[in-house]
Amino acid sequence: MERSLVFVKPDGVKRGLIGEVISRFEKKGFKIIGMKMIQFTKELADKHYEEHINKPFYPNLLKYILKGPVVVFVVEGKDCVQIIRKMMGATKPTDALPGTIRGDFANNITENIIHGSDSIERAKKEIKLFFKDNELFA
Repeated sequence: MERSLVFVKPDGVKRGLIGEVISRFEKKGFKIIGMKMIQFTKELADKHYEEHINKPFYPNLLKYILKGPVVVFVVEGKDCVQIIRKMMGATKPTDALPGTIRGDFANNITENIIHGSDSIERAKKEIKLFFKDNELFA
């Protein structure tokens, strides 16, 4: 079984969309095997978004991800990384199809409700960044 890291970003938490997001994955048949609410620190953000640190949009991304708590969870299921990416929709809300999480709820490219691992390898790295082994319950 694959695993993916997913989190509801500060705008999704503030708008009360945690349950809506989680229920979509559960209704799809995926298992939530670990979950917690956290507040990003600059250090955690720099580790998680390391590939974006030197990009011009990073200061705005950092400001956004630090502005409120996120709900981070691990999803388990067959082909879950690829399926979750499709369920999330395009990063740019104007490109996200209706029926996807971003298509239904995102307002702009920065405040786009949700993060999901983009590959199996990235998922493994991200899960270790946010969860200890004893925090996951298969």
